[in-house]
Amino acid sequence: MAEKGENLEEKRRLALEVIERLRRTYPDADCTLDYDDAWKLLVSVRLAAQCTDARVNVVVKDLYAKYPSPEALAKASPEEIEEIVRPCGLGRSKARDISGCMRMLVTEYGGRVPDTMEELLRLPGVGRKSANLVLGDVFGKPAIVTDTHCIRLSNRIGLVDNQKDPKRVEMALWKIIPPEEGNLLCHRFVLHGREVCTARTSPFCERCCLSDICRSAFTFPVPASKR
Repeated sequence: MAEKGENLEEKRRLALEVIERLRRTYPDADCTLDYDDAWKLLVSVRLAAQCTDARVNVVVKDLYAKYPSPEALAKASPEEIEEIVRPCGLGRSKARDISGCMRMLVTEYGGRVPDTMEELLRLPGVGRKSANLVLGDVFGKPAIVTDTHCIRLSNRIGLVDNQKDPKRVEMALWKIIPPEEGNLLCHRFVLHGREVCTARTSPFCERCCLSDICRSAFTFPVPASKR
């Protein structure tokens, strides 16, 4: 038991150092999905599955121009929504979820996005990742968004140990990250994961601000393009 406790304390110290270094490196980190209302973030985060945030930000302009409120979107058929959101991929399932989500918002919440995990998870197409994003960005509540960047970096750095399941990663991070730091840390993970600790190519450990404390630093094969 003592060994487990010591290991957890080590991870807490590591987490605090990671938080501080990424804060200095990415001081202006924020959500990369454009939105000016909570319901729009719900729509955008559903569209962002297997699609870039940049593409989502373009596609939703046409969607909101035609359907400028939850009520308007709730009245649209899934087929009408799909016509607009198809460029984001998985158009049919995303349109179905968006339609169902907006209808529930209107009929059960008066068009208001709820501010609890339990209520958000009732909405069609909303999982823990989406719910945490809304809770953290819209309502300023403690949140940890375990997207692919968060999961990859947490494992590589050593904050979690060989955990790939999003909920398990989230629960493990809650044990070592101060509640008020989780939301912004995850946004910084996104930026760092795109710019330095990449997934498709070997990470750029040579210019990583965490290389001296990351357990995976310089352990990846160096591609010919970097030699």
